[in-house]
Amino acid sequence: MHISFKVKSWPIRGSFTISRGSKTQVDVIQVEISENGAIGRGECVPYTRYNETIDSTLTELEDLLPTLKKGITREQLQDLLPSGAARNAVDCALWDLECKQNKQAIWDNLATAPRSLVTAFTLSLDSPENMKQAAIENAFRPLLKLKLGGGEDLARVAAVREGSPNAKIILDANEAWTPELYKELVPELVKLGVAMIEQPFPAGEDKILETLPRPIPICADESCHDRSSLSEIYGRYDMINIKTDKTGGLTEALALKQDAEKAGLQIMVGCMLSSSLSMAPAFVVAQGADIIDLDGPLLLSDDIQYGFEFENNHMLPFSSKLWG
Repeated sequence: MHISFKVKSWPIRGSFTISRGSKTQVDVIQVEISENGAIGRGECVPYTRYNETIDSTLTELEDLLPTLKKGITREQLQDLLPSGAARNAVDCALWDLECKQNKQAIWDNLATAPRSLVTAFTLSLDSPENMKQAAIENAFRPLLKLKLGGGEDLARVAAVREGSPNAKIILDANEAWTPELYKELVPELVKLGVAMIEQPFPAGEDKILETLPRPIPICADESCHDRSSLSEIYGRYDMINIKTDKTGGLTEALALKQDAEKAGLQIMVGCMLSSSLSMAPAFVVAQGADIIDLDGPLLLSDDIQYGFEFENNHMLPFSSKLWG
């Protein structure tokens, strides 16, 4: 068995701004595991919000290397690395390797058939005027996700609604609101037809959601990583955002989805800014989800070979040449 790690930088189309700053490129780590002529690949995005960097993630992977070379199962991997970027890349590479070795598509492995999906398209945090212009340019899209940051958020949403009157709008507050701002904004957002609000308060400071009205479904992002998070989701949130970089791979993502659905939570499947190689496992989780936010490839000016194709606002099932 041969294992390799590679750092890759994907250029972002224009620039992308959230409340924590702007980016012109995203750095990812790609893992390849090869055995007997079959190659499995996975991609992860270390995220500073979760105390991850390229260097720290590479260290995790290098420390795992001796054990990985001996051969491990995906189930064993869950105990060797915590939920996060490093485990995600390895877990997804092991899934891909298994499919390639067995000459069996991921869909056959999971006994399901893929369907095309409508993904949200993200509008970067900006002035209300600029976000309105972005909404006009993307008014043909059925689902827009707005990055917000506090201050002018109501004006931003109103401007986008004016620029794209027919779109379904969801919001990512990026942990930037206070309870006072929430109480002020939510009644107005109901009038503007907002369909969902993601992570209004900082993770760890969201217990107040148990007592606040939620006329718009509230989705946990930073507050939900894996199944261990669920005990503090119940009663506070209506939906969870599953990302493979948070769960530590497809294995835990599927288990989290199953447990959350049993508990009556709605499912959103999201992504970090990354290539189609990262999107493919998430696309598997996204089958049947309530909201899909897998626009990573649309926000890049370059993508990996055999990346996702989009047609009439639909994300088409991927080829096994990409993954799985």
